[in-house]
Amino acid sequence: MRRDSVAGTILVAAVLCVVCSVIVSGTAVGLKSFQEANSKLDKQRNVLAAADLLKPEDTTADIEAKFKKNFEKHFVNLETGEVVSDEQLKEAGVVDPATYDPAEARDNPKLNHSVEGLPGLVKTEKFVDVYLVKSDDGKLTGIVLPIYGKGLWSTMYGFLALDADLKTAKGITFYSHGETPGLGGEVDNPNWKAQWPGKKVRDDEGNVLIEVVKGAGSGDSQVDGLSGATITTKGVDHFVRFWLGEEGFGPYLKNLESKEKSDG
Repeated sequence: MRRDSVAGTILVAAVLCVVCSVIVSGTAVGLKSFQEANSKLDKQRNVLAAADLLKPEDTTADIEAKFKKNFEKHFVNLETGEVVSDEQLKEAGVVDPATYDPAEARDNPKLNHSVEGLPGLVKTEKFVDVYLVKSDDGKLTGIVLPIYGKGLWSTMYGFLALDADLKTAKGITFYSHGETPGLGGEVDNPNWKAQWPGKKVRDDEGNVLIEVVKGAGSGDSQVDGLSGATITTKGVDHFVRFWLGEEGFGPYLKNLESKEKSDG
């Protein structure tokens, strides 16, 4: 077959298409793995930051080592407040607990449930991963809870850490939001986040105490609002209180308190 014939031209074009497709597919697979690794590392970094265990000089290896040494991941059924095993997750419809994605679960009728107290959102995932913080000898020193809810422009995602008493805030961090820089975006300001450690978020009966108030907060259960960002302030107040309440982690925290008392 002549190289300059129509058939030859078509053959060359077909081969090039196949080669290009293979290259593009391989690149996409490699890029996806890279993105997933970065997403996992970013999540670990934010969990450490909320628990006040992240240092500026920490490398990727340091973060992974701390996470492996000091954190114990559990899945919680928000409908019951009980910890669930991998087998129970599979029975509920989770294909692989190791790759379970809460965001995808919110759109899955088998894995979501309806809520009333989260403004702007009517469903959350049924199973949520929480992180127990443990000392070197295995004692509970705190817990990191995922939190999210509506601000002004976006759904805001972050972590709230509590001390071992499960009633006192240890730290807060947000890793994804679209709030206005300098206004609602001030949730990222270290000065604003520095108000949270030591604040009382729950009382002995499990009632939610913490408030993010307009203007300056007072006492040991109030945090200053975000200047010029009334709607974001209200949003953060609402969804932090939601996740600490009866539709959120309230029942689980009560169960964990009982377990710690019986084990202690």
